[in-house]
Amino acid sequence: MDTLTSMRVFTTVVGTGSFTGASDRLDMSRAMVSKYVFNLEEHLGTRLLNRTTRRLSLTESGLAYYERCLQIISDVEEAEQAAGQLTTTPRGTLKITMPFAFGLHRLGPVIADYVHLHSEVKLDLSLNDRYVDLIEEGFDLAIRIGTLPESRLIARKLGVASSIVCASPAYLKQHGIPTQPSDLNNHSCLGYTYTNSGNEWRFKNKEMEEVVHITGAIKANNGDMLRHAALNGGGLILQPLFIVEDDLQSGRLVQVLGDYTSTEYGIYAVYPSRKFLSAKVRTFVDFLVGRVSAMSD
Repeated sequence: MDTLTSMRVFTTVVGTGSFTGASDRLDMSRAMVSKYVFNLEEHLGTRLLNRTTRRLSLTESGLAYYERCLQIISDVEEAEQAAGQLTTTPRGTLKITMPFAFGLHRLGPVIADYVHLHSEVKLDLSLNDRYVDLIEEGFDLAIRIGTLPESRLIARKLGVASSIVCASPAYLKQHGIPTQPSDLNNHSCLGYTYTNSGNEWRFKNKEMEEVVHITGAIKANNGDMLRHAALNGGGLILQPLFIVEDDLQSGRLVQVLGDYTSTEYGIYAVYPSRKFLSAKVRTFVDFLVGRVSAMSD
């Protein structure tokens, strides 16, 4: 039995004062209205209405039940309205996971501007480089960089991150400047361990493509850790431009192998479903598309 529908029918009968009145208001046959009320009484094991040929009246049980039904129906309607507003008006907590370095170097101003525009949204940010299970861990959205694994998640491309090879001036002065990818075999190259290809650096130019299997004294699962190691003369790094951009401009790091291009990585917003997408997720992703594409390397 559909209890909520039965409650709606019952309260409409009481409100209109007759089965016929309820039938007209609900656009339902009089027989169906009677059936809903009868089934409700059977379900409750008590009579709700006194029926005579001229009028209906509530029994004591019927009056108590009627008052509770009105409250329940009102609560349900408020809940439906609130849920509906979440799909049209951005509000509530938006839980996001993103790569540490990208969040640190690129998304701070973007996030601040979004919150300024949408004051009813609160952001709960988790910065780490592992692949979070969005559904299992209760995240609304992930920002991911690189090749995405096969899944049922929805991915929207935000932009592209290019990577470059660089090192400190002191390291290059001591060990020399590589002029072609194969020269890296004679250098300390610091590997990023959160990608399957962390020990393989790929290069191409107009004539060739080449993969170098790098070796070095340091490897880490965090790009900023490798950046600091490079700044202190630890070796060469292959990192996204957004991590080393300021250091290149200041001269703290120097780009090498500039005639070659390295792997470019897509930047994506990933979320569980496009169906019934909440306004907070939809507006945040739309906001990112414009801002991240404009700052893509």
